[in-house]
Amino acid sequence: MQTLSVSDYLALVNETLALIPSEAHLIEGEVSDYRVSQGKWVTFTLKDEEKDAVLPCFGTTFQLTLPLENGMRVQVKGYSRVYERFGKFSLNVREVEPVGEGALRKAYEMLKRKLEAEGLFDASRKRTLPRFPSRVGLITSREAAAYTDFLRIANNRFGGSVISLVPVHVQGQYAVEEILSAFAYFDALEVEVRPELIVLTRGGGSLEDLHAFNDERVARAVFGSAVPVVVGVGHERDESLADFAADVRASTPSNAAELVFPDRTQIVYELTTSTDLMESRLRQALDERSAVVSHAGHAMTVFFERLSHVVFDLATRLSRAYQECLLRMGESVVHAEQILRQVDPKRVLSRGYSLVKVGGVLIKDTSRLEIGTDVQVQLARGLFSAEVTEL
Repeated sequence: MQTLSVSDYLALVNETLALIPSEAHLIEGEVSDYRVSQGKWVTFTLKDEEKDAVLPCFGTTFQLTLPLENGMRVQVKGYSRVYERFGKFSLNVREVEPVGEGALRKAYEMLKRKLEAEGLFDASRKRTLPRFPSRVGLITSREAAAYTDFLRIANNRFGGSVISLVPVHVQGQYAVEEILSAFAYFDALEVEVRPELIVLTRGGGSLEDLHAFNDERVARAVFGSAVPVVVGVGHERDESLADFAADVRASTPSNAAELVFPDRTQIVYELTTSTDLMESRLRQALDERSAVVSHAGHAMTVFFERLSHVVFDLATRLSRAYQECLLRMGESVVHAEQILRQVDPKRVLSRGYSLVKVGGVLIKDTSRLEIGTDVQVQLARGLFSAEVTEL
């Protein structure tokens, strides 16, 4: 017989427990003694009331995103382990799913309150859809009636958009992961090729059928999408957390197509109405401008008539002033001529006087002359040179 330490024995037990194929089993029971410690560690007991059996369960808030409450019936998936420190057996839970309409409804309401408190449903953060989208992303099942309904409505309305389908399961164990992958795919595309909006849709069903659309991760993917999201689930009375997180909520898959693609008839009507309104306003504006121009023309005619009278009066006054100015200037010229004649040197010379210059300089006394100096003598008529011989 081999002797083992406590830790070695517990390690052997855990190795044996690890042989149980946990992925192949879902354990169903009722939640009791639910607790969250330090905002991180989750513990509860899974009860089997018929056989009075209990299973201690352990997990973290990062793994168990579904809000739990005592009395809820759930299915859990995980693996068994004996924790060495406490010597306590428990199921290490990896996934939790509510079971039954009551549990699903309770989980739905609890998660809805949580996301609403975080602001995921706020109307202020919702984005508007482009009026004429050229690229549309579609997330739905290729086999679902929602897919054919969406395409039928899209083709009957204003066309020209490229619809990129990412097919997914819309219920069942693969639905959530595939929907998350579809959003991740569209968000990772370059802006030039990324859809201008995304449509997430499926047909109607029970609360259990719509479970993927009530998953917290899907609601957060809708909220965090790089482009606006339209969610159309089921019939008009159906609602999901993805609906509330969407930028635009559609009542049905067909209604989603109607919200995304404008109606051809409505567009033609709007264009015709806009054209008629523009034509009417243009005619009214032209009539108003014509009246203004006519009034301005009359005013300008009156103005120019008055201006012509003023200009004529000013011209007459200027002409008179000019004539008077010329007359006065003429009299001034005659008077100046008379003065100039009186002081004209030639007039003095005509009386027998002469001007004597040396080198072009006028000589006024003999102190500047010497015997032999050449001088020029200006008479009233003529000019001659001489030499000084006597002073």
